[in-house]
Amino acid sequence: MKYLLDTSVFLWSLGAEHKLNTTAHDLLSAATTELYLSAASSWEIAIKFALGSLPLPMPPSQFVPNAMSVLAIRSLEVTHFHSLTAGELPRHHGNPFDRMLIAQARFENMVPLTADRTFLKCEVDSMFCGK
Repeated sequence: MKYLLDTSVFLWSLGAEHKLNTTAHDLLSAATTELYLSAASSWEIAIKFALGSLPLPMPPSQFVPNAMSVLAIRSLEVTHFHSLTAGELPRHHGNPFDRMLIAQARFENMVPLTADRTFLKCEVDSMFCGK
């Protein structure tokens, strides 16, 4: 199974593990789990860091690749197909980054790992990882 981490789950797995449920801990630590991080999440992290709303110990250009390496997370690029799919989604979610993650998960047949209950309303099988 391929899992797509939403931005919050990615960040929480790096220093706020107490916010994640047991299922999330099990999936994130299993050697057989295929974890992916979207380039859209990197973009979201970079924007929030630049705006001062996301403190990180180092710039995102260092933080994200280092964290992906430590957690053995694979990269998922944003394609034209993903972008067009995101535009066709129902308006359940207004956040453009989350809409992209939902579109990517649907298009790539992945399960999003999310702490956002709005994902549960979308037409994609997702796994709630928050408490």
